[in-house]
Amino acid sequence: MAPLRNYYPYQHAGLLLLRIGIGFMFILHGWPKITGGKEMWAMVGAAMANVGITSGATFFGFMAAFAETVGGLFLMLGLLFRPILVLLFITMVMASIHHFTAGEGINGASHALEMAILFLSLFFIGPGRYSLDEKILGNASKNRLY
Repeated sequence: MAPLRNYYPYQHAGLLLLRIGIGFMFILHGWPKITGGKEMWAMVGAAMANVGITSGATFFGFMAAFAETVGGLFLMLGLLFRPILVLLFITMVMASIHHFTAGEGINGASHALEMAILFLSLFFIGPGRYSLDEKILGNASKNRLY
């Protein structure tokens, strides 16, 4: 019996398209937060109270804004891919918890939850061949998708 063959020759181009699209949208989503200053960061970071963390709201809000904005850029570039996905995943988990505890249910939390699932999946898949991690580290394409 012949070995199975990869019938997805454009998987790395598909990953590039996914990274650029989602990364760009996260830059747009995070930009008002990162430029909003301390008041905005404190408001965003107040969501940490949902998990019992009641101090450092400004710091946590800045980190969420940073993860969305700079993380979106790094996601597009495929740079520091897995560390940035950890930050994005945590941010989206906290956003999901915030929406659920605000009584918005699955309809309010679905976008953040979907993004958390996407970021967790990409963590295991890797950035693909067309990424700066591949150019710098030379190991992105060694983790084959098939």
